[in-house]
Order: sequence, then structure tokens, then C-alpha cells
Amino acid sequence: MKALIQRVTEARVDVSGQLVGQIKQGLLVFLGVEKRDTEQDAEWLLNRLLHYRIFADEAGKMNLGLQQSGGGLLIVSQFTLAADTRKGLRPGFSSAADPTRGELLYNYFLSLAHACHSPVASGRFGANMQVQLTNDGPVTFMLESPLTRI
Repeated sequence: MKALIQRVTEARVDVSGQLVGQIKQGLLVFLGVEKRDTEQDAEWLLNRLLHYRIFADEAGKMNLGLQQSGGGLLIVSQFTLAADTRKGLRPGFSSAADPTRGELLYNYFLSLAHACHSPVASGRFGANMQVQLTNDGPVTFMLESPLTRI
């Protein structure tokens, strides 16, 4: 499971011109699900991103996690994160989870997030989404669950 995380001052997701998710300061998470991912990957990755120290403390150093900072969490499914881009000029998606499995794990990830953090917002799985954000820093990291990489 992969998460491209961006520290934002604000972010929103629209589908067909309608707002479906929005946060102020916090993390925008683009979540990619691969074939070998499990619920344990989702649990590990959520814990990691909630505690990943990328928010400034009183001294201006990146020492606080999302939960310590009190920021929002906007989770957007991103199938293209599972792409293999190592060869050729067209991405390959053979490692991506099928849509049914991907949606199950995405929804599981969302339910975990709602259970342990607030506020949480999301996009709509499988939809054509328009994402607007103001990246703060810019600060962007790729997190990957190591559990299924062994």
C-alpha cells in the first residue's frame, strides 16, 4: 500500500462539480492499493501517517505528527500510484489491486481513520475527481507499507 502525503494549508475534492471532501490545515493523502496489500498494511500505513513528524513545533522544526498538530486528514484513492513506470512510455498496472479489492481496502482504511482521528474527509473511490490543494512548504513524502514487500 502506498500513500503520497502532502502537508497542506487547505485541500478539497470535487466530483462532477460537487464538493465531496474538504479540510483546512493537515494532510492530503493519495492512497494506492496493490494486489498483495492486506488490512494489516492499511493499519500500519495509517499509524505511520498519523504520527509522521512533518508539522512544525514551537521552534519551527518538523517534530509533530498530524494527531499532535490537530490537523485534518483528506484521503483520496489514487489507482495510478500502483503503476510500474520502470520500462517503456506507458505505465503498467499489473501490480494494482482489482477495483473490488481496492475499494474494500480503501474503505477499511477510511473506517480506521474515522475511528482514531478527526476531522477526516475523503474523495469518492473510482470517481473522476478534481483535487485542489495548497501545499504547505512544499512538504510531500511517499510512504509505503513494508509488510507485503518481504
